[in-house]
Amino acid sequence: MKYNHILIRYAELSLKGKNRKEFERKLLDTVRKKLNEFKEVRVNRTFGRMFVELNGENEREVSEKLKEIFGIHSFSPALKVDLEQELIDDAALWAVKDAIPDEDGTFKVTVKRPNKDYPGRSQQLNYHIGSHILRNTQKMTVDVHHPDVEVRVEIRQEAAYILCKTIKGAGGLPVGTAGKVLLMLSGGIDSPVAGYLALKRGVKLEAIHFHSPPFTNDRARQKVEDLARVLTKYGGELKLHIVPFTEAQKEIHQQVPDNYEMTIMRRFMLRISEAVAKKNNALAIVNGESLGQVASQTLDSMHTINEVTNLPVIRPLVTMDKLEVIEIAHRIGTYDLSILPYEDCCTIFLPAQSKTKPNKEKANHYETKIDIDRYVQEAVEGIETVIISGKSSLDEEFHELF
Repeated sequence: MKYNHILIRYAELSLKGKNRKEFERKLLDTVRKKLNEFKEVRVNRTFGRMFVELNGENEREVSEKLKEIFGIHSFSPALKVDLEQELIDDAALWAVKDAIPDEDGTFKVTVKRPNKDYPGRSQQLNYHIGSHILRNTQKMTVDVHHPDVEVRVEIRQEAAYILCKTIKGAGGLPVGTAGKVLLMLSGGIDSPVAGYLALKRGVKLEAIHFHSPPFTNDRARQKVEDLARVLTKYGGELKLHIVPFTEAQKEIHQQVPDNYEMTIMRRFMLRISEAVAKKNNALAIVNGESLGQVASQTLDSMHTINEVTNLPVIRPLVTMDKLEVIEIAHRIGTYDLSILPYEDCCTIFLPAQSKTKPNKEKANHYETKIDIDRYVQEAVEGIETVIISGKSSLDEEFHELF
């Protein structure tokens, strides 16, 4: 005997009222795409839940894919059997032994009977199935209050479903239900985590990266592409816009005092990001800033830098400390890539000390020395867009000019 179904429970979708069906359809589409490599798998939706029919596919491998899908609160491997009591008893026994292989633990049985034509009341069936498990195990005991395992049996019109294990899902909302945003993706630890958390709120993600050759090399670019590829595990195919930032950055370095250089550079990045966002119908910009973490991430800095854009700038990490961010980076698989020693453009020309309370009037004054429109336009016109898929081979990437 082995699991033949997986029962999926929704996260926040149950709160969506009249829009619930739209969210469920989007989640169904995402699950089907995610499990597309399992040729025998079939995914079906009923009110309030979703079933994955395994049809012989490996339950553990399918479960690992489901863990990466936003919109899933939890899921459980399940046995579907015909409506015969002997089959239900044996399935319940197998499931509890699978959950507690050494049989040294406690359990309780909970029967739900939407099919009222099935003989016996729920309490009678609880006792009957529990007795069958006790007779056929050596050390298991019943604990109705705090069991190690709850054996859940649901008797429906078409079949009975038996499950014991509950696996936590990614939570959040299905990707694509909350509009599109543009992620400012550097090679550091923070911005990929910000992208992951934005995806959790249901957005469709595109990314922008500022590349300054020869000061930043091809390995730095490859590192960012690899980080973007990790994010495709959670949000699907991703457009990465590579901005040639060398000329603008050199001009800023020459014309702006050292302590304002980071402020002006970030203002330029926001201007370019806004142009790219509008061209690609993104409604907001996302970055990895956390309040007070570095000099350019004080409230004063954010206030001065934000002046140049009318788009919302979303900062998912704004209240987190570095250890919290690192923990998420480890969990989602970006940390080891992020710490590779390839510099991005934010680390070159780095002044000894940046202004922590930059003044908007001074920032505007320093920018009068630079032909802003020219450098922004040249950067935008020189963008290369890379379509990042979940595949690891660069030969399978598709490149196109912006």
